[in-house]
Amino acid sequence: MEILTYITENALILIPVLIVIGQIIKNIEKIPDKWIPVILLPVGVVGAMALGGWNITSAIQGVLVTGAAVYGNQLVKQLKKEK
Repeated sequence: MEILTYITENALILIPVLIVIGQIIKNIEKIPDKWIPVILLPVGVVGAMALGGWNITSAIQGVLVTGAAVYGNQLVKQLKKEK
């Protein structure tokens, strides 16, 4: 199942935005890495709602783009790991 098929075209721009915000948060030493996805979720939801309107469909898009950003980031990290 491809998550990107469920994300609307206008919400796709949020994925790289959330990745960049996640990297900025990662560089803040006082915030543990485990909280980054929790912080990104409301940012993604608000961003999607700002783009698509203040409705449940846009909120779901926010959850999806946040998931895609976090999953994509983790996928890259795992593929770079040496065995």
